[in-house]
Amino acid sequence: MADEFSIIERYFTWDDSPKSVHQGVGDDAALLNLPLEQQQLVVSVDTLISGVHFPVETNAHAIAHKALAVNLSDLAAMGAEPAWFTLSLTLPNTDTEWLSEFSEGLKSLAKLHNIFLVGGDTCRGKLSITIQVMGFVKQGKALLRSTAQQGDHIYVTGTLGDAAAGLAVLQNRLFLSPQDTAECVSKLEYPQPRNSMSRLLQGYASACIDISDGLLADLQHILDASNVGAKINTHTIPLSSALKKLDHSKALELALIGGDDYELLFTISPLKAYQLKPLIRSRKLNIRCIGTIDQSMNKIKLHPEINLPHNGYQHFS
Repeated sequence: MADEFSIIERYFTWDDSPKSVHQGVGDDAALLNLPLEQQQLVVSVDTLISGVHFPVETNAHAIAHKALAVNLSDLAAMGAEPAWFTLSLTLPNTDTEWLSEFSEGLKSLAKLHNIFLVGGDTCRGKLSITIQVMGFVKQGKALLRSTAQQGDHIYVTGTLGDAAAGLAVLQNRLFLSPQDTAECVSKLEYPQPRNSMSRLLQGYASACIDISDGLLADLQHILDASNVGAKINTHTIPLSSALKKLDHSKALELALIGGDDYELLFTISPLKAYQLKPLIRSRKLNIRCIGTIDQSMNKIKLHPEINLPHNGYQHFS
């Protein structure tokens, strides 16, 4: 059975380190070269546990992709440029085929977003993956939750509810056509972090968050931090072709509280929204205005109103 150091050497020691990495995997800690002055370091960490954050039968390539993607999404929500990440991997056993697929899934997404693995840890136990990402943003330019203003327009990227639909299918709570099933399960297992969209939003967005626990739950975080309220037009919630085939109330439930979308939810002042429109048209950006920020102090109004079983995923409920 392979030991910890041979696993690290074979699957997680990458030979194409950027100049920013003075010493990466293989020492007690990473030694990193800081970039230009007038930049701030942005750090985020997430843990994914088998049977909690992904179904037990999920393949290793998808697990690795999602573990890194959800962290990249946090950098996108802050408007930060990805730089480095560390990995803590807990394994029940040393399955070489699983490790090879996991390593490939991790590396392929890392290369796509120009982020480099610089260290971590491995140990034995129930399968879990903890990734810490680090990135940079110009000083004073980070996108925050606490800076939404009354009158701002509320936008989202992509479509909502597909990942929740994929999970419901895997759990036999929802039945879709084979094609729609494949698309929704892919959204669940291979979320696409919106880092490139985040770069475009610099100078436009007033506040931002990524949608991990559901649109309403994550919008509430912005409202609480900014001491404002929101009105959402449920007719404007962007739905995929798969969800449009469902009963509309069911589709809206998945989109509003389903979670695992990892799309961006952001606010823009009316003036900035007007200035952004030509960019949306010229680049055919997949973003949509779904409501406005108002003064109703931390409350979300849905128009038309719909009945929902809860407001989103809660980690300890």
